[in-house]
Amino acid sequence: MSDKPLNVLFLCTGNSARSILGEAILNHDGQGRFRAYSAGSNPTGTVNSWAIHTLKTLGYPADGCRSKSWDEFAAGPEFDLIFTVCDNAAAESCPIWPGKPITAHWGLPDPASIEGSDTVKAAAFLDTFRMLKRRIDLLLALPPASLKSMSLPEKLRQIGREADS
Repeated sequence: MSDKPLNVLFLCTGNSARSILGEAILNHDGQGRFRAYSAGSNPTGTVNSWAIHTLKTLGYPADGCRSKSWDEFAAGPEFDLIFTVCDNAAAESCPIWPGKPITAHWGLPDPASIEGSDTVKAAAFLDTFRMLKRRIDLLLALPPASLKSMSLPEKLRQIGREADS
């Protein structure tokens, strides 16, 4: 595999919580092996304050996080991997992406939809962060050569199905 980082896109409907967390975790933990982005099919235009709070509390950079449309990436970069992290985005018609990105659905409950006290909301975002981190840790544990193999799509889908079991 070349030294060029793999471009990864995390997609969700609102691009305010789950996809933002995925982007931040992979950019931090991927240590230059990956370049992560996030976008939404119907972005809210703002990042959920609990997503920012969770990242900062856990020592992850939150600077530059912003809610944006997937249209922003129509002209590039070319993505190697695309993960949908909410059920709505997986069911929607996605744009045709340049190149041949490998896609996988890593559906997660929406922490932004949780009602209740600050303690309840913080716990929901922490749970979502932990689920994404576990999946990303499994992605990062794959041997570099396997990131270009024919079996990668199934490995990524399996991570999404079994990471939280």
